[in-house]
Amino acid sequence: MPFITYLSGLLTAQMLSDDQLISGVEIRCEEKGRCPSTCHLCRRPGKEQLSPTPVLLEINRVVPLYTLIQDNGTKEAFKSALMSSYWCSGKGDVIDDWCRCDLSAFDASGLPNCSPLPQPVLRLSPTVEPSSTVVSLEWVDVQPAIGTKVSDYILQHKKVDEYTDTDLYTGEFLSFADDLLSGLGTSCVAAGRSHGEVPEVSIYSVIFKCLEPDGLYKFTLYAVDTRGRHSELSTVTLRTACPLVDDNKAEEIADKIYNLYNGYTSGKEQQTAYNTLMEVSASMLFRVQHHYNSHYEKFGDFVWRSEDELGPRKAHLILRRLERVSGHCSSLLRSAYIQSRVDTVPYLFCRSEEVRPAGMVWYSILKDTKITCEEKMVSMARNTYGESKGRYYLTIQVSPF
Repeated sequence: MPFITYLSGLLTAQMLSDDQLISGVEIRCEEKGRCPSTCHLCRRPGKEQLSPTPVLLEINRVVPLYTLIQDNGTKEAFKSALMSSYWCSGKGDVIDDWCRCDLSAFDASGLPNCSPLPQPVLRLSPTVEPSSTVVSLEWVDVQPAIGTKVSDYILQHKKVDEYTDTDLYTGEFLSFADDLLSGLGTSCVAAGRSHGEVPEVSIYSVIFKCLEPDGLYKFTLYAVDTRGRHSELSTVTLRTACPLVDDNKAEEIADKIYNLYNGYTSGKEQQTAYNTLMEVSASMLFRVQHHYNSHYEKFGDFVWRSEDELGPRKAHLILRRLERVSGHCSSLLRSAYIQSRVDTVPYLFCRSEEVRPAGMVWYSILKDTKITCEEKMVSMARNTYGESKGRYYLTIQVSPF
């Protein structure tokens, strides 16, 4: 209720008099703004100026509202109503740590729905910096202290590009409990669990180790409770880092191509140049082009020389591969210097100690599952980009959630 309505009720019951104060409640007012014109309790007698809105200045102690009631019967009724309203949407009673729903609180499927199933919030793990192939995501366990019990989390991931019909291509679905914690899923994905600022808060995480570089991925998460209900979806869309390139090797290939193109190019040299350029990745090809033009553009740029030496058809097959490099990575691959490095990041890999029976997943509570965790090191290769030797920068591109 509005605070002024609360004051009105207390005044009506004459419970703010000096001889009948409410335990734990102290109210003072000071000048801060004006009351709305509809409020008749804030008018000052004989003055047109409206009195200020009451402001809560201090909280001496925090107690449940029902403890302020003296009558035991009323106190229990008020406590029951508050617990029902907070944990069971006012449509059921709190029994121990669960909700007994009223007969009117069932959905169209016949499942009780008085206890809300909160939406988990999927996010990028702040402790694991994404690389070109590795991404770690996490979320806080949404199981409340009282009410619905979370049985599992379902994680969907798929690559999104212009060649994929996102409506037809659903990607891969993974059960956190049955696929990841059990160890039955792919070795490219692993599960983890840690604790928040308080031990009662669990943070679940999933690390993907085999993603494609410079790929746009969409990750979706929802919770499943013990009655089979699904929560609202939470989505994260991000682009993995640019593919790794060996800058020294790219420069060597550029020199090799120049030597093959220089002077009369025989059929054998043409085939050698064509095979060399087709064997490298699209990102390496982009970097080879950059080095070639940096050193030898005065003899003709890379595109013109390739078309002249290899012919339009072969040159087109080579150059069209450059279209696979995103605009984001293209700008980075034009950097003056690129350095590769490998980081090792600690990550907590977790496995369940018990086997969940088939067909009984909805009746198991994820939080009660016995989990064994082991810290392992994950190797993550990265490129750093810079405009001068010794000065590099790292870039990560994350789309809005």
